Amino acid sequence: MGRTTTFGTTARIIHWIMAVLVILMLAAGLIMTQEIDRSIRNLLFIFHKGTGAVLLLLVAFRIIWRLTHPAPPLPRTIPAIQRFAAYTTHLGLYVFLVIMVVSGYVRVTTGGFPIELLNALGVPPLLPKADAVAETAKAIHATAKYGLIALIVMHVGAAAYHGLVLRDGVLSRMWPPYTKSA
Repeated sequence: MGRTTTFGTTARIIHWIMAVLVILMLAAGLIMTQEIDRSIRNLLFIFHKGTGAVLLLLVAFRIIWRLTHPAPPLPRTIPAIQRFAAYTTHLGLYVFLVIMVVSGYVRVTTGGFPIELLNALGVPPLLPKADAVAETAKAIHATAKYGLIALIVMHVGAAAYHGLVLRDGVLSRMWPPYTKSA
Protein backbone atom coordinates (compact mmCIF):
# COMPACT_ATOMS: atom_id res chain seq x y z
CA MET A 1 0.00 0.00 0.00
CA GLY A 2 1.47 3.41 -1.04
CA ARG A 3 1.77 6.58 0.98
CA THR A 4 -1.08 9.03 0.93
CA THR A 5 -0.80 11.99 -1.44
CA THR A 6 -2.40 14.50 0.93
CA PHE A 7 -1.37 15.95 4.26
CA GLY A 8 -3.20 14.72 7.35
CA THR A 9 -5.86 16.68 9.17
CA THR A 10 -3.51 17.92 11.91
CA ALA A 11 -0.99 19.26 9.39
CA ARG A 12 -3.75 20.98 7.42
CA ILE A 13 -5.35 22.57 10.45
CA ILE A 14 -2.05 23.87 11.83
CA HIS A 15 -1.07 25.15 8.36
CA TRP A 16 -4.25 27.19 7.95
CA ILE A 17 -4.30 28.51 11.52
CA MET A 18 -0.70 29.63 11.08
CA ALA A 19 -1.42 31.09 7.63
CA VAL A 20 -4.20 33.27 9.02
CA LEU A 21 -2.16 34.31 12.08
CA VAL A 22 0.97 35.12 10.04
CA ILE A 23 -1.02 37.26 7.58
CA LEU A 24 -2.69 39.09 10.49
CA MET A 25 0.70 39.52 12.18
CA LEU A 26 2.28 40.96 9.05
CA ALA A 27 -0.62 43.35 8.56
CA ALA A 28 -0.58 44.43 12.21
CA GLY A 29 3.21 44.80 12.17
CA LEU A 30 3.19 46.95 9.06
CA ILE A 31 0.34 49.15 10.31
CA MET A 32 1.52 49.57 13.91
CA THR A 33 4.87 50.98 12.80
CA GLN A 34 3.17 53.83 10.94
CA GLU A 35 2.13 57.16 12.38
CA ILE A 36 -1.40 56.29 13.45
CA ASP A 37 -3.67 57.00 16.41
CA ARG A 38 -1.81 55.94 19.57
CA SER A 39 -4.75 53.94 20.97
CA ILE A 40 -4.99 51.86 17.77
CA ARG A 41 -1.23 51.49 17.68
CA ASN A 42 -1.18 50.22 21.28
CA LEU A 43 -3.89 47.65 20.51
CA LEU A 44 -1.97 46.45 17.48
CA PHE A 45 1.24 46.12 19.53
CA ILE A 46 -0.59 44.07 22.17
CA PHE A 47 -2.17 41.89 19.47
CA HIS A 48 1.17 41.49 17.66
CA LYS A 49 3.09 40.50 20.80
CA GLY A 50 0.40 38.11 22.05
CA THR A 51 -0.08 36.46 18.69
CA GLY A 52 3.70 36.23 18.34
CA ALA A 53 3.83 34.25 21.60
CA VAL A 54 1.16 31.89 20.24
CA LEU A 55 3.02 31.57 16.94
CA LEU A 56 6.23 30.73 18.79
CA LEU A 57 4.51 27.65 20.20
CA LEU A 58 2.77 26.82 16.91
CA VAL A 59 6.00 27.06 14.92
CA ALA A 60 7.75 24.73 17.39
CA PHE A 61 4.81 22.29 17.23
CA ARG A 62 4.68 22.46 13.44
CA ILE A 63 8.40 21.74 13.06
CA ILE A 64 8.17 18.77 15.42
CA TRP A 65 5.07 17.54 13.61
CA ARG A 66 6.75 17.84 10.21
CA LEU A 67 9.87 16.02 11.42
CA THR A 68 7.76 13.15 12.76
CA HIS A 69 5.18 13.18 9.93
CA PRO A 70 6.95 13.57 6.57
CA ALA A 71 5.23 15.38 3.74
CA PRO A 72 3.43 13.19 1.24
CA PRO A 73 5.23 12.80 -2.07
CA LEU A 74 4.57 15.29 -4.83
CA PRO A 75 3.00 13.91 -8.00
CA ARG A 76 5.58 12.27 -10.27
CA THR A 77 4.71 14.76 -12.98
CA ILE A 78 6.36 17.59 -11.02
CA PRO A 79 9.78 18.38 -12.58
CA ALA A 80 12.87 18.10 -10.40
CA ILE A 81 13.50 21.86 -10.44
CA GLN A 82 9.99 22.48 -9.09
CA ARG A 83 10.49 19.82 -6.42
CA PHE A 84 13.69 21.60 -5.39
CA ALA A 85 11.92 24.98 -5.41
CA ALA A 86 9.10 23.59 -3.27
CA TYR A 87 11.54 22.05 -0.79
CA THR A 88 13.69 25.18 -0.46
CA THR A 89 10.68 27.48 -0.22
CA HIS A 90 9.15 25.40 2.56
CA LEU A 91 12.48 25.18 4.37
CA GLY A 92 12.87 28.95 3.99
CA LEU A 93 9.39 29.53 5.40
CA TYR A 94 10.26 27.49 8.48
CA VAL A 95 13.59 29.30 8.91
CA PHE A 96 12.05 32.76 8.54
CA LEU A 97 9.14 31.92 10.85
CA VAL A 98 11.64 30.86 13.52
CA ILE A 99 13.71 34.00 12.95
CA MET A 100 10.63 36.22 13.17
CA VAL A 101 9.13 34.73 16.34
CA VAL A 102 12.46 34.45 18.16
CA SER A 103 13.70 37.91 17.17
CA GLY A 104 10.32 39.40 18.09
CA TYR A 105 10.38 37.75 21.51
CA VAL A 106 14.00 38.77 22.12
CA ARG A 107 13.33 42.34 20.98
CA VAL A 108 10.33 42.77 23.27
CA THR A 109 11.71 41.10 26.39
CA THR A 110 15.23 42.54 26.23
CA GLY A 111 13.68 45.92 25.42
CA GLY A 112 11.90 45.72 28.76
CA PHE A 113 8.42 45.64 27.21
CA PRO A 114 5.63 43.37 28.44
CA ILE A 115 4.01 40.56 26.51
CA GLU A 116 0.58 40.98 28.00
CA LEU A 117 -0.69 37.51 27.08
CA LEU A 118 2.26 35.81 28.75
CA ASN A 119 1.99 38.10 31.77
CA ALA A 120 -1.69 37.16 32.12
CA LEU A 121 -0.69 33.49 32.05
CA GLY A 122 2.01 34.09 34.70
CA VAL A 123 4.90 33.44 32.29
CA PRO A 124 7.83 35.73 33.14
CA PRO A 125 10.28 37.03 30.53
CA LEU A 126 13.06 34.53 29.89
CA LEU A 127 15.61 37.24 29.09
CA PRO A 128 16.78 40.26 31.08
CA LYS A 129 16.59 43.81 29.78
CA ALA A 130 19.52 44.52 27.46
CA ASP A 131 19.18 47.49 25.12
CA ALA A 132 21.94 46.46 22.69
CA VAL A 133 20.41 42.98 22.30
CA ALA A 134 16.97 44.53 21.83
CA GLU A 135 18.25 46.80 19.05
CA THR A 136 19.94 43.90 17.27
CA ALA A 137 16.81 41.77 17.54
CA LYS A 138 14.72 44.70 16.29
CA ALA A 139 16.96 45.06 13.22
CA ILE A 140 16.80 41.31 12.52
CA HIS A 141 13.01 41.31 12.90
CA ALA A 142 12.59 44.35 10.65
CA THR A 143 14.84 42.91 7.94
CA ALA A 144 13.63 39.29 8.06
CA LYS A 145 10.04 40.33 7.39
CA TYR A 146 11.01 40.98 3.76
CA GLY A 147 12.32 37.45 3.33
CA LEU A 148 9.19 36.03 4.95
CA ILE A 149 6.90 38.12 2.77
CA ALA A 150 8.80 37.10 -0.39
CA LEU A 151 8.56 33.42 0.52
CA ILE A 152 4.85 33.70 1.31
CA VAL A 153 4.24 35.35 -2.07
CA MET A 154 6.18 32.56 -3.80
CA HIS A 155 4.33 29.89 -1.81
CA VAL A 156 0.87 31.33 -2.51
CA GLY A 157 1.77 31.96 -6.15
CA ALA A 158 2.94 28.39 -6.66
CA ALA A 159 -0.15 27.01 -4.90
CA ALA A 160 -2.41 29.17 -7.07
CA TYR A 161 -0.54 28.10 -10.22
CA HIS A 162 -0.92 24.42 -9.34
CA GLY A 163 -4.54 24.81 -8.28
CA LEU A 164 -5.88 27.18 -10.94
CA VAL A 165 -3.65 26.62 -13.97
CA LEU A 166 -2.20 23.11 -13.80
CA ARG A 167 -5.00 21.57 -11.72
CA ASP A 168 -2.61 18.77 -10.82
CA GLY A 169 -3.80 18.08 -7.26
CA VAL A 170 -0.88 19.81 -5.52
CA LEU A 171 -3.11 22.50 -3.98
CA SER A 172 -5.63 19.96 -2.71
CA ARG A 173 -2.85 18.24 -0.68
CA MET A 174 -3.04 21.07 1.89
CA TRP A 175 -6.51 22.48 1.28
CA PRO A 176 -8.44 22.87 4.58
CA PRO A 177 -9.93 19.58 5.70
CA TYR A 178 -13.67 19.30 5.78
CA THR A 179 -16.24 16.58 5.68
CA LYS A 180 -19.21 16.46 3.35
CA SER A 181 -22.59 15.96 4.95
CA ALA A 182 -24.39 12.82 3.86
